[in-house]
Amino acid sequence: MIRIMKAGEVPSGEILKRASMPTGVEDTVREIIDNVRKNGDRALLEYTEKFDRVRLSAFRVSEAEMTEAAEKTDPSLVSVIEKAADNIRKFHINQKREGFSIKGENGAILGQRVIPIEKAGLYVPGGTAAYPSTVLMDSIPAKIAGCRKVVMVTPPDREGKVNPALLVAARVAGIDEIYKVGGAQAIAALAYGTESIPKVDKIVGPGNAFVAEAKKQVFGTVSIDMIAGPSEILVIADGTSDPEYLAADLLSQAEHDRNATAVLVTDSEKLAYEVADEIEKQLVELERYEIAKASIENNGKIIITKDLGAAVETANELAPEHLELSVEDPFRFLDSVKNAGSVFLGKYCPEALGDYLAGPNHTLPTSGTARFSSPLSVDDFIKKSQYIYYTEEALDGAALDIERFALAEGLGAHARSAVIRTCKKSGGDMR
Repeated sequence: MIRIMKAGEVPSGEILKRASMPTGVEDTVREIIDNVRKNGDRALLEYTEKFDRVRLSAFRVSEAEMTEAAEKTDPSLVSVIEKAADNIRKFHINQKREGFSIKGENGAILGQRVIPIEKAGLYVPGGTAAYPSTVLMDSIPAKIAGCRKVVMVTPPDREGKVNPALLVAARVAGIDEIYKVGGAQAIAALAYGTESIPKVDKIVGPGNAFVAEAKKQVFGTVSIDMIAGPSEILVIADGTSDPEYLAADLLSQAEHDRNATAVLVTDSEKLAYEVADEIEKQLVELERYEIAKASIENNGKIIITKDLGAAVETANELAPEHLELSVEDPFRFLDSVKNAGSVFLGKYCPEALGDYLAGPNHTLPTSGTARFSSPLSVDDFIKKSQYIYYTEEALDGAALDIERFALAEGLGAHARSAVIRTCKKSGGDMR
């Protein structure tokens, strides 16, 4: 049964409590990364046989396998994947930015260039957690940014194959290369490269605790998007909301993972108990009943607040990955939301809409990191480089200021590098 609590009657820490990330994986992951660095493909083959229980002859997905996947995938699903990809492109193309150039005094020019990351690596979970939507969400922004190569890794099944829908999504998204390898070893391969798998510049995509820890350990050698924790949803609802809708939305996240978090915040005590009852009714109908039940019992909460303003304050404290505003006038509260990965407005905007079809990215900050992090975007696949051009006259006007600043910091060589030019031009001698 989901817990129901009144905001003023429980400690803040209890309201903010989330499932913690699993511990004790650091040493195992470190050993895997070291092995892949030293032994390359040989280590990958060993780990694939050990963890995925299949012996591969090659890692790269062939063109024949891509064709076979397309033939096996229901055409109606292919159509939906294509529609989702189109919506994702339409949204993310608006994130593309340009550089700029500023003209200063005496011919000086200052500017910034926007440069795509050369190679992006995408990790996609396999098995029962195979998400073609993630393939689209994590690769299309990279393509829009202009990455020269986008490489995808995903674990094979016991027949050495990849979920066909993942391969269809990869083709729709325009992914360049796909390799059958998963887990921490896949992250190591992308970070350091092997005989088969190219080293990339940035790794994005969700995974289990071992994948998350591996991303954490290789950060610095490569860039990463984020350390993703268990999925979470917070729904703010008023008394006019339908309890069946709300229960369905909460369970849509609970079925992800036993550690997922589903929270309802409402100013209606009546609605709180109606939703709790509805969760129990819908829960028994779910295929992933055991997972959703554990999530609801361990991490689920219904919080009753004095009003909707207080509900928004609670949401800002929790900084949820997904925030639904199931209220009469959701736009009234939108500007008050400061901490949320993605906001779903109104009673007909379930979180699942954002997962699959709407277009905004579904790779979002979790575990309260929405206080300082953003959804995955085109910006994640670019870097910025500055440039400065000064004419002789422009430097003449700045040299003494540079000298004063440098000497104040005790850096005489810095000062010399500026004023030596003006001294030499005027016939002076720095020595």
